[in-house]
Amino acid sequence: MDSPSTDTRISPELIRQAKGGTPIVCLTAYTYPVARLLDSHVDLLLVGDSVAMVLHGHATTLGASLEMMIAHGQAVMRGSTRACVVVDLPAGSYEDSVPQAVASARRLVDETGCQAVKLEGGVAIARQIAAIVEAGIPVMGHIGLLPQSVEKDGGYKIKGRTDENVADLFADALAVEDAGAFSLVIEGTIEHVAADITRRVSIPTIGIGASADCDGQVLVIDDMVGLTVDRVPKFVKEYADLRHVISHAAELYASEVRSRRFPGPAHVFSAANRSDA
Repeated sequence: MDSPSTDTRISPELIRQAKGGTPIVCLTAYTYPVARLLDSHVDLLLVGDSVAMVLHGHATTLGASLEMMIAHGQAVMRGSTRACVVVDLPAGSYEDSVPQAVASARRLVDETGCQAVKLEGGVAIARQIAAIVEAGIPVMGHIGLLPQSVEKDGGYKIKGRTDENVADLFADALAVEDAGAFSLVIEGTIEHVAADITRRVSIPTIGIGASADCDGQVLVIDDMVGLTVDRVPKFVKEYADLRHVISHAAELYASEVRSRRFPGPAHVFSAANRSDA
């Protein structure tokens, strides 16, 4: 998208207005230093509940809590001045009732200062989305493959393979749009179905394992820079290989420590050198 100057934060409304224009650039971020590095390059930073897997070692995103999302949302906000920051509502924080959803969203925004929250689901949570929007909190939707539902679905299953499922996806997308969401993530969905949904809805779609025809794209930052140590999803393109860079750096450091080559004279303080600080 055509972004404002670097001293102006991108709002959810600007994201909404990017529908059909220059694709929206989105990456996940979970920490202050990564947010600082990404902020000038992206339109949207997503503090995803994938943090439970990426940084905390859980098997699924179900390990995320509201407290975890708040802590990482605060860190990302400290490192960001330009990108629109969206924080995930974790599983168990919004599904039970409309009041629960509004209270959780309000707590996320109040304690992090983020610009919006994200919920997974369509028709089933349309009332929650509408109520959060009514409370003055922008909402990003999320349909298709829903990581918070993998246990119920029996694993990570690509969506849009049957006519019935395609009909459900369109119903979900329209429900999210009608409820007032400003954008919509489409994950793990057959390419032409994601493209058709993008053409059908008036809000921008953000693809992940979906279609190049979506209005934007998002990847998990650790996947994108080659930090993922386990299986990398098919839809990921690795733009760097930090796994081997970090491993090699640790190998060199260990070798120099064991051989007493580190620390050297440049890395210790000398009483004779008053310029040491």
